[in-house]
Amino acid sequence: MVELKKLTPEAIPSALEKATRYRLLKEPDEVESICLDILEITPDHQDALILLLLAVTDKFQQSGLNPYYDRALKIVSRLSDAYCKSYYSGMLFEQRAKYHINQNVPGCGKVAYDWFLKAMQAYEEALAGCDPDNQDALLRWNSCARFINRHPEGRDDEDDRSETPLDTYDTPH
Repeated sequence: MVELKKLTPEAIPSALEKATRYRLLKEPDEVESICLDILEITPDHQDALILLLLAVTDKFQQSGLNPYYDRALKIVSRLSDAYCKSYYSGMLFEQRAKYHINQNVPGCGKVAYDWFLKAMQAYEEALAGCDPDNQDALLRWNSCARFINRHPEGRDDEDDRSETPLDTYDTPH
């Protein structure tokens, strides 16, 4: 096995910038690698944890939920404040909803709809605990609502819905 080189603490700011650029280029493996290097020397670095979480959820569409969803839940649990836990849980659930809707199999709309509702609930929790000038959770909530409105197949026959198809994963907050 090849031994990894250690990042210096002074290099963290530029490494975070580079990870952000790689995320924009849709290179989640590179983002993950950089974040893991940062977390190796600063295990609770919140910006690195957030970028790592986003990189992991970026892999849903390409590689599926396993093992990425469980990894994402663990990352969210490491976030230090309640707002971040709620907001990024919402983003995790929203990404999962989009994964399900893109499966294009029978029942995927209902599964996605339930995950969107779970995301919106997490965004509501984030809104309750954030600075009034921070409207990020509101913007994400509205994005989910618009997605639901554009995809009515997920909310048809509400009375016919039996058990919710959501997995039994616990919310990380």
